[in-house]
Amino acid sequence: MRAKDLLGQHGEALAAEFLESQGMRIIDRNWRCTDGEIDIVALEGNILVVAEVKTRRSLDYGHPFEAVGTAKLARLHRLAASWCRAHEVKAIRRRVDVVGVIDDGIGQPQLEHLRGVG
Repeated sequence: MRAKDLLGQHGEALAAEFLESQGMRIIDRNWRCTDGEIDIVALEGNILVVAEVKTRRSLDYGHPFEAVGTAKLARLHRLAASWCRAHEVKAIRRRVDVVGVIDDGIGQPQLEHLRGVG
């Protein structure tokens, strides 16, 4: 497996642990359909949270949040609706969050969580 893919998997695992520590219940990970992939699907109370995770080793190429533009956010909202249809979930509030992970492999990883993006 490529180093980039391993870093991404590591970041997603850290993000899932972080979201659980914040009281969310992870209900799906790496869900795929023809339109793309959702990294993490969680419940926070009665809100379905679709979380995009972006992981970087450093800020040399910008902050992880910078990698999530308007097109990606629009796709995540479509994917959230697709996930609900595929799992027959109706009439639930949804939101898209982004978790940025910076982990240089030496110190403690840094995680930031943006709620309700786009």
